[in-house]
Amino acid sequence: MSTATQAANAGIPRIELRGITKIYPSVVANKDVSLTVLPGEIHAVLGENGAGKSTLMKIIYGVVKPDAGEVRWEGSPVTVANPARARELGIGMVFQHFSLFETLTVVENVALALPGKPELGELAQRITQVSERYGLPVDPRRLVHSLSVGERQRVEIVRCLLVNPRLLIMDEPTSVLTPQAVRKLFETLRQLSLEGCSILYISHKLDEIQELCSNATVLRGGQVTGHCDPRRETPKTMARMMIGKDLPHPQHGEPTAGETRLVIAGLTHEPDDPFGTHLKDIHLTVRSGEIVGIAGVSGNGQQEFLAAISGEEPLGDKHPILVCGIEAGRMGPGERRALGMCFVPEDRLGRGAVPQMSLSDNALLTAHRQGYVKNGLIKFAEIEGFARNCIDSYNVKCGGTQAEAKSLSGGNLQKFIVGREIMQNPKLLVVAQPTWGVDVGAAAFIRQKIIDLRNEGVAILVLSEELDELFEVCDRIAVIAKGRLSPAKPIKETNVEEIGVWMSGMWPDAGDEGHFSPAHEEALRATQA
Repeated sequence: MSTATQAANAGIPRIELRGITKIYPSVVANKDVSLTVLPGEIHAVLGENGAGKSTLMKIIYGVVKPDAGEVRWEGSPVTVANPARARELGIGMVFQHFSLFETLTVVENVALALPGKPELGELAQRITQVSERYGLPVDPRRLVHSLSVGERQRVEIVRCLLVNPRLLIMDEPTSVLTPQAVRKLFETLRQLSLEGCSILYISHKLDEIQELCSNATVLRGGQVTGHCDPRRETPKTMARMMIGKDLPHPQHGEPTAGETRLVIAGLTHEPDDPFGTHLKDIHLTVRSGEIVGIAGVSGNGQQEFLAAISGEEPLGDKHPILVCGIEAGRMGPGERRALGMCFVPEDRLGRGAVPQMSLSDNALLTAHRQGYVKNGLIKFAEIEGFARNCIDSYNVKCGGTQAEAKSLSGGNLQKFIVGREIMQNPKLLVVAQPTWGVDVGAAAFIRQKIIDLRNEGVAILVLSEELDELFEVCDRIAVIAKGRLSPAKPIKETNVEEIGVWMSGMWPDAGDEGHFSPAHEEALRATQA
């Protein structure tokens, strides 16, 4: 009988933390934290952004060394010096911020996490088999830099499942997965639990915690403040345990759509990436004083669509995209920003912010047009003030304006990036995955800020894979599927079920290229005007 089986039969915890403390120069990440997870248990760790959840998981996985405390694995004290040692023990981790090399293929990234030198052809077949079995489609040949955030999340999960872990740590695993993929993942996790695998699960989606987990530990300010059985709680009571108060409900007001700020008129574009999605005859308008949402399964053209709108991939013609009445197809990102457009990318660490740079310097990257540079000289005091105002206004937990972007938790960095763009008073705001990895309180705050911006007359385009989020904030909603865009319907005239069907590419007139859809006709009228 194996040691693991003996431990399970004796009721010995799979992993036990005793008095774990981790202190950084500017913050106490964990203070005297104790945690016990039994074999086969799905255990949630709840807390606000910056509560210490990710640090605690990194200690278990050997990425971070604790300053004090003890880790016990199946009843015996153990030192997890590095991730390789964690994997030897049977610990796998799905990171919130992806640990993937962008210039390598999916199969090469997976091979790096496996012992020895696996044959890449055989490994690619295993990846395909596992991804299909668990409903997480992944192409092992693709380069990681060409993948959307949702597709990268699938790679992280499949990589962990390949090693048959005895403890699986999942840090926000469903942030950018579709509802269908989430259901399939839950089936997988329940099966792993029945087979004896323990699961530590971090998510800000409290309905998921309630559905999946049998136990939860609550962290606040780096300390354990409570325990609960999520099955006997409600999302509302768990949110109160996390943040100490009830969640606010978004205050909408009536939309007052005004002048057209964004026109996409017949956008057709084939990306350089051979694995990319070909955009086909996309038509859309966004007016001042309204929020238009784009739903869709990850990998259906969102990445290419965003690159075309932001100017990261200039187009051959200037007319398919108009920003504030100016033909902008051939313009780069800086020229489009000069017209009044601000942009929040889906990948916050790497594209939204430079990891090694301070928050002050990261603020300067996009806000320098606000008068913070004169005659080529940076006004350091003023950009410092801008960053400080952003930190204070958006309740960003960090070590100050000189803290490196990579030192922030995912949710706090997201708040900073969203705040940085909103504080530039845009005429048009394009936001991708606005609350990815953000706790319930901060998500409600960000959504309200977006709604307030709309009420001030800003045109807002939101791309998100969370349908609940889109229905909460948007005035109209469209779907992108296989590089095509559906008509945009008013939220009051549709529902989650209909949009879910559309996400498979089945909307009225879909594929009928000889027929002008309502969105097509609307964009043509705006162009002619």
